[in-house]
Amino acid sequence: MLDYLAGIPAFLGYFAIGMLAYAAFFGVYTTMTPQKEVELIRAGNLAAVTAFLGALLGFSLPLASAAANSVSIIDYVIWAIIGILAQILAFFIANFTMQRLHEKISSGDMAAGLWGGGIALAVGILNAACMTY
Repeated sequence: MLDYLAGIPAFLGYFAIGMLAYAAFFGVYTTMTPQKEVELIRAGNLAAVTAFLGALLGFSLPLASAAANSVSIIDYVIWAIIGILAQILAFFIANFTMQRLHEKISSGDMAAGLWGGGIALAVGILNAACMTY
């Protein structure tokens, strides 16, 4: 019976680090982007919700891949940091390819929110797929 519980310490460690990685992602991403995501989301701005959820999902995919494939906690942390950097790159790609992206998201332009979130998700999918051993 206790054999079933043998993996719980590893699960708890990886899960706790994953939650800390989400907090780090939130802090870094909302600092790096010009729009005020939290205020916009609380105000019901669907473009901001869409863009931020795309970024969150774009970070979640490589974070999950890293958890599944990492060989140690340190390896997991390194790949989580790479996931954060990839999402920052995704924001700059989206911003470069759509002029005034953050202004459009702030004003509630759903096309801008979908564009930003879609680019973030696409980069996250590629990032997760590249994390193979």
